[in-house]
Amino acid sequence: MTFEDSDTTHQPTATSGQRSTAQEQAISLTLNGKSVAVAVSPIRRLTDVLREDLGLTGTKVGCDAGDCGACTVLIDGEQICACMVPVGQVQGRSVTTVEGLAQDGRLNALQQSFLNEGAAQCGICIPGMLMAASDLLDRVPSPSEAQVLDALGGVLCRCTGYRKIVQAVLKAAETTEALHSPAPGAAVGAPMIRVDGKKKVTGEERFGADEAPEGALWLRVLRSPHRRARFTLGDLTSCQERHPGLRKILSAADIPGLNGFGVYPHIKDQPVLADGQVRYRGEAVVALVGDYKTIERIELDDLGIAWTIEAPVSGWDGALSGECEPVQAEHPDNVLARGFINKGDVESGFREADFVAEISCQTSAVEHCYIEPEAGHARRVGDRIELFVTTQTPFMDKTEVASVLGLDAEQIRVIPSAVGGGFGGKLDLSLQPLVALATWLLNVPVRCTFTRPESLASSTKRHPARIHAKAGCTKEGLLTALHFKGDFNTGAYASWGPTVADRVPIHCSGPYFLPSIRGETQALLTNEPPSGAFRGFGVPQASLACEGLMDQLAESIGMDALEFRHKNALRKGQRTASGQLLEHSAGQAECLEALRTRWTQWRKEAEEFNANPPATKKRGVGVGTVWYGCGNTSMSNPSTMRVGVTRGGKLTLYNGAMDIGQGANTIMVQVCADALGVPAECFHFVMGDTDRTADAGKTSASRQAFISGKASQLAGEDLRWQLLEKLGTGPNAQLEFRPGVVFAHEASGSKDLDLTQRPKLENGDVFLGEGTFDPPTLKLDENGQGSPYATYGFGAQIAEVEVDIALGTVKVLRMAAAHDVGRVINPSQAEGQVHGGIAQGLGLALMEEYLQGVTENLHDYLIPTVGDMPTIETIFVEDPEPLGPYGAKGLGEHALIPTAPAILGGIYHATGARITRVPATPDRVREALLQQGRA
Repeated sequence: MTFEDSDTTHQPTATSGQRSTAQEQAISLTLNGKSVAVAVSPIRRLTDVLREDLGLTGTKVGCDAGDCGACTVLIDGEQICACMVPVGQVQGRSVTTVEGLAQDGRLNALQQSFLNEGAAQCGICIPGMLMAASDLLDRVPSPSEAQVLDALGGVLCRCTGYRKIVQAVLKAAETTEALHSPAPGAAVGAPMIRVDGKKKVTGEERFGADEAPEGALWLRVLRSPHRRARFTLGDLTSCQERHPGLRKILSAADIPGLNGFGVYPHIKDQPVLADGQVRYRGEAVVALVGDYKTIERIELDDLGIAWTIEAPVSGWDGALSGECEPVQAEHPDNVLARGFINKGDVESGFREADFVAEISCQTSAVEHCYIEPEAGHARRVGDRIELFVTTQTPFMDKTEVASVLGLDAEQIRVIPSAVGGGFGGKLDLSLQPLVALATWLLNVPVRCTFTRPESLASSTKRHPARIHAKAGCTKEGLLTALHFKGDFNTGAYASWGPTVADRVPIHCSGPYFLPSIRGETQALLTNEPPSGAFRGFGVPQASLACEGLMDQLAESIGMDALEFRHKNALRKGQRTASGQLLEHSAGQAECLEALRTRWTQWRKEAEEFNANPPATKKRGVGVGTVWYGCGNTSMSNPSTMRVGVTRGGKLTLYNGAMDIGQGANTIMVQVCADALGVPAECFHFVMGDTDRTADAGKTSASRQAFISGKASQLAGEDLRWQLLEKLGTGPNAQLEFRPGVVFAHEASGSKDLDLTQRPKLENGDVFLGEGTFDPPTLKLDENGQGSPYATYGFGAQIAEVEVDIALGTVKVLRMAAAHDVGRVINPSQAEGQVHGGIAQGLGLALMEEYLQGVTENLHDYLIPTVGDMPTIETIFVEDPEPLGPYGAKGLGEHALIPTAPAILGGIYHATGARITRVPATPDRVREALLQQGRA
């Protein structure tokens, strides 16, 4: 399996000396076993010298503060964060980076173990993990799990949930060979190694900050320090004259097209650069373009900017109070969008109920916290702009940037870098229009990398939610009605707010059959950072309320919490809250059943533990469930995939479905390989390039495996049909590609087709298969009734927690997860998705809370570390979806949604204290315990 480079010329980073003006010195060191000398300022960071002067970009930078560990290297055999080391300190010492692990092109045992175990997802943290593990294994060749956890404790990962990384280190001593590739026609269902995996473990993978054209200028954004203000800029010309290295100050006046962007065709409310007013702290005001040493010294005060500070709209109450001027004049009540669903007679349903439960809960803003900050560059090629950026949606970037520049969309080419985590946060534009604008105006390449505080201050967040809900059931345990009301803080601009408002009412019922339901939501504008897409589009917040109600109702009637859920689980032949008939692939009851034995045993063990000292520690077990529609809500969201063969017999998959760590590249290859009936390793690969691939839609809403996977299957089938027809063989012939020829083998003999003289198609191939899939949906009516998604994923998780009654701390000890994925295409990758989802769900439940100006680095904003993760058992229920590729459907977002409810349920089982505000930090847990008299 090989990846094709785009036909553009990019260079490793080359900005020597950018961060220091100190006198250069000759620094000599041993680097990856070779003597190296470099003339640099001794106070520059080692990371900068490695990446920019020596071209070793395998060492990644996620924070420049020693918090994330992505830059971990070995200095004299000991792991250390290179971003915290002045290069002068390595004079005469030995430095080893990830590029030094493989020998003579052969991966070492640790790297191979990482590949075999599926330890890498996006891959941005993997060099740091490998170096930290190398330090340990050099000292302790056969470490214990506790030693591995300790060794990896300084490196953060946002994708994997760490468990596969830990297993890879533990198994490194016994790993010598790569996993065997699956046989032709047997790729789907096999734990195939990632097709892009090798680059991730060698440091060869190119992320947004890893490449830039020679001579590229830097762009730096100056952002508002105020939550709400009007402003006038001073004399920008005189400022530029005072700083010879400053080539341009970009302001709103420089934008030739539309100074606005957004994810909806009819909503472009967020300016690229603020035009006289700012609506949140961190909003872009101007952009400086020039050499790094010059622009890093310039601040807003140097521009003579005059501010008029205004009263901000804060939180849900502030948005609804009307006390301040509306955030946007177009929405005088600060309501950006509303969602609604109504099925049956809710009032009658509550009258029929023998028991009614109510809940009020709140969630906080949550940061995506991808380890790779936003980064990329642009260059001008004739009358076109080429963008090399980290993104989840290259084709939307193309049209949005064209709109900002006032150009035709075909004048923009987006060549995505590898993406170091996204989770929805890289769906919105960030630096793309700015570097494109600077390049267009100056006709020089321009690059930009956000700092970690800048990324946290400016990027979208998970919507803070305030929810009140009630539900009723009969004494036999059958649900009768649910009423849900939710306010979602969407921040200063729309981003994905309307989608959240629409999706939540559909899902607020949970995966349960309800004869009557009413769901009401509103996305509220405030002077806070925009809230956008984040792994679940509001459903994780809604699930906290729904699952809390299920626990309360089960307790009210004296029924086991898992049994109550099983009794009410949606099944085939029933209708959802939107009235949609579930005809296929609805494995919710089966997921719960798969957990029943563990649930019973874990609850028993927890109760036995609680009956004995120590009295300050209590254990409990909770359960959470999920259902989630795959794809966009009630709208067309097609994907097109292509696969071609050249005169030389080279087979290429043109994949526009961005892989942000979830494994889309590998999934598409496995599916297409089986559709063609050839080994998966036959493929070359082109990803995301808008000039060379078709639009596969956004990487969001758990749609790529289901929708683009089906398109990949159809493309493979199309190419297979073309070749078999040309060869004149039957439908069951076995294809074989060799240089310049394709064979078709049958029991009666073989036929061959000479490719070398075939006429070339426009893209250079001689045969090209294409597949397009757009899942069928029906628009919702005024009551939210219709078929918003073609299929749903289902699942359930249980969590055992230990609560320190005295401190309020919560430790998740173990979890088990059962998910209906239709059919598992790659078991290793699917398991990794579950682990990663659980890690983010754990963070949502216990620690993650974005506070403006407070938690804007990776020291203060807490995400789970390797030591926070429980052991995880993963079970897959295969209830095939007929529309999906070989029966498969989505999983990415589903894995996060049940985790927090299961953890909160465990806290209640352990202590009797019900937590209704997350994260459940120690102070909040203590407060809840005190209110219950249980502290």
